[in-house]
Amino acid sequence: MKKIIASLLAALAMVSGAYAAGGAGIALDKFPKERLSDLAALQNGAKLFVNYCLNCHSAAFMRYNRLRDIGLTEQQIKDNLLFATDKVGDTMKVSLADRDAKAWFGAVPPDLTLVARSRSSHAGSGADYLYTYLRTFYRDDTRPTGWNNLAFANVGMPHVMWELQGQRAAKFVEAADPHDPSKKIHTFEGFEQLTPGTMSPQEFDSAMADLVAYLQWMSEPVAQQRVRIGVGVLIFLSIFLFIAWRLNAAFWKDVK
Repeated sequence: MKKIIASLLAALAMVSGAYAAGGAGIALDKFPKERLSDLAALQNGAKLFVNYCLNCHSAAFMRYNRLRDIGLTEQQIKDNLLFATDKVGDTMKVSLADRDAKAWFGAVPPDLTLVARSRSSHAGSGADYLYTYLRTFYRDDTRPTGWNNLAFANVGMPHVMWELQGQRAAKFVEAADPHDPSKKIHTFEGFEQLTPGTMSPQEFDSAMADLVAYLQWMSEPVAQQRVRIGVGVLIFLSIFLFIAWRLNAAFWKDVK
């Protein structure tokens, strides 16, 4: 239990520090929330997560068999998503050693089980941040990996899905700082497509929306069920309140 708590605190500290370092510089794009109730979107997001994220990032508090909640059968999970283990009941862990991760990336990639919840802030939801982050990588030869990100400046993670999106360069314009004219600031003006990806921009945005939907679902698999139960409880209490009000009126009607 102590190890689990320590891992959670370390992951939350890392992503919180990452947000402070690079997450507050741009306006966040709105994640299409309707994907959360779309089983096909969640299933595609799970496929993307296993193929592109689970190589370095773990989701140590999620079991593969929980994917049955988004409409997948145990056989489908075994045939299509079970690459890192042989048992459907295992958790989503990776074989990447912490020592190797530090040597290659400068830090251990955080566990992603709760990343969608931990990235919520005054600027937007965790899903908004992730949706923006995954779509704003650009080429930067000054970085060790050759990549940078608008939502997370000087990010250590490379763009693992660059083949889908293609390679892009970010265009910045230098201008005087409105608060201090003696200083210069760089304002983002847009992206320049350097090489095409296997997906169109619209298809890539849709794929990232599916991936973020899965990350949001993974952070709280019972969220939709909790909302339905809450609505049912409120309806029951409303009906009970009406009945109690009428019973009270009937009981005291002859009392003067």
